[in-house]
Amino acid sequence: MPDVDGFDEFYRGSRQRLLGFVYVLTGDLAEAQDAVQEAYIRAWQRWSTVRGYDDPEAWVRVVASRIAVSRWRSLRSRARAYLRHGAEESMPAPSTDTVEVVAALRRLPEEQRVALALYYLLGMPVAEVARETEAPVGTVKARLSRGRAALAELLAVVDLEEPADA
Repeated sequence: MPDVDGFDEFYRGSRQRLLGFVYVLTGDLAEAQDAVQEAYIRAWQRWSTVRGYDDPEAWVRVVASRIAVSRWRSLRSRARAYLRHGAEESMPAPSTDTVEVVAALRRLPEEQRVALALYYLLGMPVAEVARETEAPVGTVKARLSRGRAALAELLAVVDLEEPADA
């Protein structure tokens, strides 16, 4: 366990300066916060050594800077790879039918949505859906039946087996 003598005071006295410094380096507050937090974690882990330095804040500042630069280099490498290999083929926008089905599914109770998704989207048999949802097989069948009926009503689907004039 690191020696905590003076760490809290050190942290409170230096955190704003250090965050401001790294923010200027990165231009991104979230990235700066992450880098500074990681640097203070490393300082905490080595506090018995770091507190003996002439300027512990300088040590944390160097560590935070290196973390920020390392993340920047990683992003730059990813960008180069992206340019080298090209963009991924873009996915087509969802059809209006898909959007309507998703909107209708959101209006169903969660148990029915889960049962329908497991059964129809993942192709699980009813018994497996029952195991996954920890529900009896009969309950799963009822959820599927009620879910289909509710979806049909929400989507105004006409049952093709019934006569149109009925």
